[in-house]
Amino acid sequence: MAHLFICPSCGHRSSATDRTAGFRREAKGCDRCGFGFLFELLDDYYPAPNAAFFVCDQQARLIGCGRGSRELTGLKEENVIGRPVSDVLGLDFEGGEDQVALALEWGVRVLDKPVRVNAEGDIPAAAVADLFPAYDEDGGLLVVLTPKG
Repeated sequence: MAHLFICPSCGHRSSATDRTAGFRREAKGCDRCGFGFLFELLDDYYPAPNAAFFVCDQQARLIGCGRGSRELTGLKEENVIGRPVSDVLGLDFEGGEDQVALALEWGVRVLDKPVRVNAEGDIPAAAVADLFPAYDEDGGLLVVLTPKG
């Protein structure tokens, strides 16, 4: 059975029969850009060309900013690492629900959720959020934001 993966750094999609890199139980890395780990997808997922990728730990703190993140927010990775993703990006989901907490707590994907992004020092922008929990013992979350219009 092939597993589908996406790289949070470059957005490259790949498939493999193993979830780990050989017998070492290390996470699979990206063959294209060399990023240290991939997120597994339950179904194939095609991000928009202008989508921005953000990687969070189990407590929703940013641990990496991938493709499109600087273009969307204007923020440098070194200024946001270790900080809560919702605070840094000013995420305001429709209906006031905390979709980040939902994805982490229940380990479920949250797809196609309208969100207002108000990154530090930036003007608010409408976007669509897709959130993917990590399916390994380390946990974590991949946040993909696609600007609207």
